[in-house]
Amino acid sequence: MQPDVPKLLHDMGAAIHAILEFVEGKTVEQYFGDKLLRSAVERQLEILGEAMSLITRLDPATAEGIRESRQIVGLRNILIHQYFRVDSNIVWDIVQRSVAELRTEIEALLRDPAE
Repeated sequence: MQPDVPKLLHDMGAAIHAILEFVEGKTVEQYFGDKLLRSAVERQLEILGEAMSLITRLDPATAEGIRESRQIVGLRNILIHQYFRVDSNIVWDIVQRSVAELRTEIEALLRDPAE
């Protein structure tokens, strides 16, 4: 693993932790009705995507250990460059279905940097 990659993985882990903390106990209706919550979640997804993009460039082998690395970067690009196309239904679905699983992958990479 390249020297900067563990820091980026930790950044991803921190963003995941924040997302899960922000949405804990929230319903989809509460998410849609709370502009601040949506903005906070989207910002953390941007951080996830930027860190993933850097890992992909610095250490492609490590990036391959993250199953949806391309989708993570793609979401970041939409959030940054096509913010007007962001669909809160899709973001909520990603948070509910994928973020906890991504946390498991990141934790595994940090435990065993040889992966």
